[in-house]
Amino acid sequence: MRALCVPCPCPVCPHGRSIVTRPHLTAPRELLISAKCVLFDFDGPLCRLFPGGTGADVAGRMARRLAESGGDPSVVVEPVTNGDPLGVLVAAWERYPFDRALLTALDDLLTAEEEALASEAAVPTEGACELAKALHGAGVELAVTTNNSRRAVVAYLSRRNLLSCFAGRIHGRTADPARLKPHPDCLHRALEQTGVAAGEALMIGDSAADRIAATAAGVPFLGYAENAMKYQELRKAGPLVSVSTLTGLLPR
Repeated sequence: MRALCVPCPCPVCPHGRSIVTRPHLTAPRELLISAKCVLFDFDGPLCRLFPGGTGADVAGRMARRLAESGGDPSVVVEPVTNGDPLGVLVAAWERYPFDRALLTALDDLLTAEEEALASEAAVPTEGACELAKALHGAGVELAVTTNNSRRAVVAYLSRRNLLSCFAGRIHGRTADPARLKPHPDCLHRALEQTGVAAGEALMIGDSAADRIAATAAGVPFLGYAENAMKYQELRKAGPLVSVSTLTGLLPR
């Protein structure tokens, strides 16, 4: 990945693990330079799937579908309040783990109606498209490891002319909610497909679940913390290298 190499006086942990640092130091670029494969979370590092509070509307519609399917909407009050559609799915799974019809109805709503439509209006994260193209051009393997549906990711990447950069390496939500991050399942699938060792990869994520999944998979982690709240969330999950913008990772 010579095209992205820049002189850097700041040492990086020799084992490729994250170290504590402040945002904007050169260590994040060093982590990127040393990676043979970069795993992007989707919602956050690549785009904002539900911008402007639309996640709350989606979570509300999922709660209504839960009730229509015979479930108790009170079990999803917290994720609805937080505007967290995936949280609604997880809460329903925890409460009704054996009700496949109910869980399928919720997942179908989220995948086929909500995420598919949202991907058409998703807001690109500043610098993300350029970074993905630069990494791809430098010969770095790219993959998406996300709790969102593969369908939504493919639709978004296609519109942004990025699909070829990822070459089908898109690992999204499966039919088993127990394997959503922080479970490392999607990272394991990506590593298996690329053939890259965990320690030679890098995950870029913006949530504690991303951080925990990367640690469980043995993958070095670079946090994308666009604001102080995100930074604190990531920092609580463990030692952290982070950036508040992806533009600083672009070749100079």
